[in-house]
Amino acid sequence: MTLGARLGIAAAAVILLVVASGLWFLWKRPLSVYALMNTRALSSAGFTQTDVPSPIGPQSIWTAGSGQTLVLLHGAGDTSGAWSSIVKTFTPRYRVVIPDLAGHGKSAPSEGPLSVGQVLQGLEAVLEKGPQDPAIIVGNSLGAWVALLYAREHPDRVARLVLVNGGALVGDRTDLSLTPKTREEAAALMTQLRDEKAQPVPGFVLDDVVRQAQTGPLARLTQTAGEMGQYVLDGKLADIKAPVDLIWGESDRLFSIAYARRMMAQLPAARLTTIPGCGHVPMQECPARFGSALSDVLTMPPPMPAPTNVQMDAPAPGGTRGSRP
Repeated sequence: MTLGARLGIAAAAVILLVVASGLWFLWKRPLSVYALMNTRALSSAGFTQTDVPSPIGPQSIWTAGSGQTLVLLHGAGDTSGAWSSIVKTFTPRYRVVIPDLAGHGKSAPSEGPLSVGQVLQGLEAVLEKGPQDPAIIVGNSLGAWVALLYAREHPDRVARLVLVNGGALVGDRTDLSLTPKTREEAAALMTQLRDEKAQPVPGFVLDDVVRQAQTGPLARLTQTAGEMGQYVLDGKLADIKAPVDLIWGESDRLFSIAYARRMMAQLPAARLTTIPGCGHVPMQECPARFGSALSDVLTMPPPMPAPTNVQMDAPAPGGTRGSRP
């Protein structure tokens, strides 16, 4: 056998080994592969990653575009890449800032118990970096909770809020575990978070959901559950001075439309847009329709404070929009 043939066989063996390793990693860690793909999508969309110092350690952020600051906050257990499918719509008009929330992705702390207070600290450090213009903050799930907390503490730094299937009130679903311990529990959780017509989640992905639920940010947040009461804003949403839009995936059974309406009843200036056929994380489950809804909301004037407690509903593109007169 010639030297060239031997080198060719060796190269083929290396390629096969790399492919096999990649397939094994995809099979065992599909959520990590998905997060990596989303992060690369941010880079391909022109975003640049930097680290911001904070009292709890470096916070990772992705930035692109120019104009008014638009901050996108992902949910618990997710990363900045959760927004990768919609960001190109907004970089021509805004300076888009997407952090990994504290304890998530590449943001510190990387281990140990994680509190909502630490996540808020991380966001405060991120928004101290760069232009000091009042920002538009969009938050999904935990990101919506932290956005409300930040707006309450720093009213002069927030122009408006957009809450996506999340908030700072006590949830309605005390029967649903967010840290499943078996594939069956993970499947039950996914059915509550996604539209009933969505494709079933493959078993090997459910297994990774279980693994991350025991060791990832959600597990670390549950270790500080006793401290969360101080960050709940039931009866305190009247303190929020910024106008608030709520964009809600109608199929979410973890935070239902009823939860959104409870927040609207307490917020001084709020408007609700719903998206049929979408669940708890609409920017991933139905990115085109969610991106359109967010663009529409940001193009409209912000909701005005209500002169009365009467609520009126009107149709809206992609769903229904309820607002106060």
